[in-house]
Amino acid sequence: MSHSLTHPNTHTHTLELHCGSFIHSSLKGSTSNLTEEMATHHLPDHFKCPISLEIMSDPVILSSGHTFDRSSIQRWLDAGYRTCPITKLPLPDQPSLIPNHALRSLISNYTLLPPLHQTISQPQTLISTLTSPASSSDSKIDSLRHLTRLSKRDSAFRRHLADSAAVPAVLAAVVDPALQETALPLLLNLTLDDDSKVGLVAEGVVARLVAVLLNAPPDCRAVAATIVTSLSVVEVNKATIGAFPAAIAALVAIIRDGKGRERKEAATALYALCSFPDNRRRAVSCGAVPILLRNVEIGLERCVEVIGVLAKCKEGREQMEGYNGCVQILASVLRNGSSRGIQYALFALTSLCLYSQEMVLLALEEGVLEASIVFVEDDNEKVRRNACNLIRALRGNNSNHDRVE
Repeated sequence: MSHSLTHPNTHTHTLELHCGSFIHSSLKGSTSNLTEEMATHHLPDHFKCPISLEIMSDPVILSSGHTFDRSSIQRWLDAGYRTCPITKLPLPDQPSLIPNHALRSLISNYTLLPPLHQTISQPQTLISTLTSPASSSDSKIDSLRHLTRLSKRDSAFRRHLADSAAVPAVLAAVVDPALQETALPLLLNLTLDDDSKVGLVAEGVVARLVAVLLNAPPDCRAVAATIVTSLSVVEVNKATIGAFPAAIAALVAIIRDGKGRERKEAATALYALCSFPDNRRRAVSCGAVPILLRNVEIGLERCVEVIGVLAKCKEGREQMEGYNGCVQILASVLRNGSSRGIQYALFALTSLCLYSQEMVLLALEEGVLEASIVFVEDDNEKVRRNACNLIRALRGNNSNHDRVE
């Protein structure tokens, strides 16, 4: 991705100076502590905002499909620009900024380690220690920590590691209670490159991750769920992971029984997997709908995004229709949720009302029509579109409704 930011009109020079001021002010301290600490390290380029070139603390997706740090792109928009800094394509008058939850989770789990005090001149020694049956647990833990540190800084080294004999040893360490806490961050690093994602799945990473999701401590389960999210960036992996016995069921169980971060990461992973249609039915068969709705009710808004995706399938809608209070829960999100939560609540309600007159009546009784009208002029384009679709569904004018999303 190019970081050259130029305006398509005759004010190119002015824009270049303006972007320079963005970068200068960011480097002077407008970014978060996380960004400032990471700035001195060679981290993956896709963690960096194309405007500030700093690690993103709040990544958001522009309608052009590109991700930026919220503060940087907001300043770009506040300066009056209505083109994407990358594609130069025009933007709406009120551009939507959609949180990139998957990337934010990856960055938050990419915990910065202390800098190396000396250069490791022979990484092969670390690999040999890790792969040797004669190595002690302490020496393997030390090797895993050094390999994690090295693989964060160097994509070429990550590729070398992914192609080496270390991968089977890392996968074995992931399910070893003495090693898994140290091995999982290294495995997360190895999933950062798309070329490695498919290879790791072929090597059997899914079985190990499912074992961690089912049996490991909460912090390990959270990292394992993040790895599932990372692997699911590649479309073919969504099908492979979803078809693996207990993979989706394990995520659903964490959403049901887990706490804090592990629940949030499991919901993010389930959302990523359920963009593949067959996985929606698998999630529904695992009892995901009532579990997700209960979590939405207690404030885990990430779950309403999964509900929105599951509402795309007949089985998901049937479970929602049979859940007492479903419409009330989604209506509550419309009144109190974030922009993204509202987007998916509108989507789910529209899907339900398009296929069930009973849902239409319940929604009308709950005041969903009045709540939806408020969003017809919302800043978020998808919220506006979904609100209009829901209003048409509630008023019975469904013949030419737009595609909801």
